[in-house]
Amino acid sequence: MTQSQRPIRSFVLRQGRISRAQQRARDTLLSTLGVAYSTDLLDFNTVFGRSAPTILEIGFGMGETTAHIAAQRPDLNFLAVEVHTPGVGSLLKQIDEQGLTNIRIIQHDAVEVVEAMIPAASLNGIHVFFPDPWPKKRHHKRRLLQAGFVRELSARIEPGGYLHAATDWQEYAQHILQVLSLEPSLVNTAEAYAVRPAYRGQTKFEARGLKLGHDVWDIVFRRR
Repeated sequence: MTQSQRPIRSFVLRQGRISRAQQRARDTLLSTLGVAYSTDLLDFNTVFGRSAPTILEIGFGMGETTAHIAAQRPDLNFLAVEVHTPGVGSLLKQIDEQGLTNIRIIQHDAVEVVEAMIPAASLNGIHVFFPDPWPKKRHHKRRLLQAGFVRELSARIEPGGYLHAATDWQEYAQHILQVLSLEPSLVNTAEAYAVRPAYRGQTKFEARGLKLGHDVWDIVFRRR
């Protein structure tokens, strides 16, 4: 899909403050742990240097959760996609400090990455944790998890694989639940919202929200 065909994006690139340590990590590690955006399909065995189930992490923020899950599951590959430079630097720094070998990063728009680079039925799972809720009604069209993109995501999950979203905005949780429920190739693993899976550790952001009385909703669907 070309830029002219898809003018609406789910994010706004902000300059953001990047620390010296994050910038240093990005400068020194992205060349080896990063994957450049291209219009060619990826071969995960080549990207990770091994054959293992692959999880796609979309919009990993500062990378805390991605690093935590990857450390707990060294048997899985994690392809992490984020547009914001401070977050990329932060995750690279954590990868280096923790000696993680099962994460690769693409700094690019996740929609374009999925459409151009991810082969059909190649993923064991997809994580979309705390995407921008775009709470104002006029901005709802910017939300990442819309019917069209969910269809694209589902097509790239192997049968029996999963799509796991989490949000702390109730109205967005309802929207996600509805959109995923309407995708015929997906089936809910719960009656409605799922119990938080153990692998999704609680982030500082989430803990702060819970202290303020904010709830968090996990939505986990499986590919038929």
